Amino acid sequence: MIWYPYTQMKTMEDPIEVTGAHGVILETSEGPLIDSISSWWSNDFGYAHPEITAAITEQAGRFSHVMLGGLTHAPVQRLAAKLEEWLPGDLNHSFFSDSGSVAVEVALKMALQYYMNRGIPGRTAVLSLEHSYHGDTFQAMKAGDDEDYHFVLEAYGPDPDFLHIPAQTEALEDAFARWHDRLNCFIVEPLIQGAGGMRMYDISFLQRARQLCDKYDVLLIFDEVAVGFGRTGHRFVSDLVLPDILVLGKALTGGYIGHAVTVSRDHVFDAFYDDDPDKALMHGPTFMGNPLAASAALKVIEIFDREDYMGKVRRIEEITRREMAGFRDPRIREIRIMGACVCIEVYDEKDLQDFPAFARERGVFNRPFLQYLYAMVPYVITEEQLVTVLNTMKEWFRR
Repeated sequence: MIWYPYTQMKTMEDPIEVTGAHGVILETSEGPLIDSISSWWSNDFGYAHPEITAAITEQAGRFSHVMLGGLTHAPVQRLAAKLEEWLPGDLNHSFFSDSGSVAVEVALKMALQYYMNRGIPGRTAVLSLEHSYHGDTFQAMKAGDDEDYHFVLEAYGPDPDFLHIPAQTEALEDAFARWHDRLNCFIVEPLIQGAGGMRMYDISFLQRARQLCDKYDVLLIFDEVAVGFGRTGHRFVSDLVLPDILVLGKALTGGYIGHAVTVSRDHVFDAFYDDDPDKALMHGPTFMGNPLAASAALKVIEIFDREDYMGKVRRIEEITRREMAGFRDPRIREIRIMGACVCIEVYDEKDLQDFPAFARERGVFNRPFLQYLYAMVPYVITEEQLVTVLNTMKEWFRR
């Protein structure tokens, strides 16, 4: 049997069977549904996109996978070169992996070894935000701060090398004043904290983080797995504040195939580039640089630029703000909107308990969690489809 994610198998409802998909529509056993959460925030370009499908199919006709240990191939070479050209600053060195969680693990490992290779002892601590989420592998869980997903860590007790602060400038400055000589990195989901509740904060916090990391020689890591490729209303938050290490996944391949990349700036890479074999980064996911994934990612980047996807994101935000303007309910704590993300936070999660079935009756697939009802729609959604999603969210409170 299938062991499904994030659910108690004994009491779970039967999942909805998908029989086909196109654009933003999931064809299911219950009829067509608008996917309002982009298959966990990854399918920004729509299902069955003919160009992405063709890129994968064409590459599969040549070969589907070879290891990068002692071998290389044109798709991954082209993707690394494209990312070097496309990403801001000197984010020039791409280490590929097979999921966002693993890419975060690679970033944390890079940050720790960066100081070991430089002969700087004691830099073992990681600073991150309260309510953060960086994946479900173990170091990524420790960097995160969400007991609803990671309560299993209670078995180990507190870890003194993982420190969490609120997304407040005063707390940030205090943390660096107290712990700067222990820190190897500060890792953040920039501007929007995803699984921690779609919490949103101002760019000024990240600008101050960059200043403090420079002052105290601490690496700044941006986990843009969920928010990259325009979700915040910016192509990448890294375009506004340059991190030392950038992590991308999900929409990197259009949501078509699992893949991710950890991209470092020159000074990080240079700490590993040495005649000493002990200074090498000893990491190597089996499917890193997968040719099918690399081919999909190259096509995604081409489409993103050619079809002005940032314009699509701006239009989604404009429609969302228009449709949600003035909407209030005593059960709602706050409504948050940024880019192509909207979140309705309620006081009591019980007030969202039956929303998925309610939404399906109106042709929308949605999956709230805890007290957060949100939409992160594919960028190819039409205005009519988006209004349907937003009206479904509002109608729930107007029953």
